[in-house]
Amino acid sequence: MSLCEFRFSSPTLGKHVGAFVILPDTGRPPFATFYLLHGLSDDYSIWLRRTRIEHYASQYPIAIVMPDGFRGAYTNASAGPQYATYMTKDLIGAVERNFNVNPTREARCIGGLSMGGYGALRLALGYPELFASANSHSGALLWGSLPPVRTKADSASEFELIFGADPKGTEHDLQFLAKRCKKQKTLPKIRIDCGTEDFLINQNRAFIESLKASKVPHQYAEYPGAHNWDYWDIHVREALAFHAKNLKLKA
Repeated sequence: MSLCEFRFSSPTLGKHVGAFVILPDTGRPPFATFYLLHGLSDDYSIWLRRTRIEHYASQYPIAIVMPDGFRGAYTNASAGPQYATYMTKDLIGAVERNFNVNPTREARCIGGLSMGGYGALRLALGYPELFASANSHSGALLWGSLPPVRTKADSASEFELIFGADPKGTEHDLQFLAKRCKKQKTLPKIRIDCGTEDFLINQNRAFIESLKASKVPHQYAEYPGAHNWDYWDIHVREALAFHAKNLKLKA
């Protein structure tokens, strides 16, 4: 495997940003790509520092791109940076200009944990023409469906600036986006998992019930575990296997 630290300019954010890219030793280029997203308190180095992702990926002809998502939930903020545009335009464009990867929907997937789990579904369902499959580990899946809680009575919270005061039915709302994709027959393959001791388990269960009610195809699994790297280091392997089955790969 080859590991690259990649820095590029984001016109959308007006700054230079970074990502790590793992390039495979197996298979033939152009490679499929897996965009792997971090959580709220971390950065683009965290998957490398806290898991064996490079080892787990060694059997797949897939390039893994781990970008910096800052604290923006990978969505276009109601009052702030346009992180969804940065991800889908600047990041994907830079990766596909600079690495020998397949620039088609059938060869792209996305996943992440916590904020990144929400972000993976936000981007895959909001831009279904870009991604064949998406997965979420321990995702904050109702962030865009419920009014954000204010931290102070007289000021908007960080999350209200991102999602707005009432995000339900907007581009932030995963339930809305999933229904729209189903209606338009553009759904990517979806896999969701969460630990039974995770503080976000009820959000995940509620979101799954909404998918069932809308008859949106998906995979869902619960496993023992909490909101931590012991859990994510185990279950990212299942995400890799899931995506490998759904991507156009060159052996």
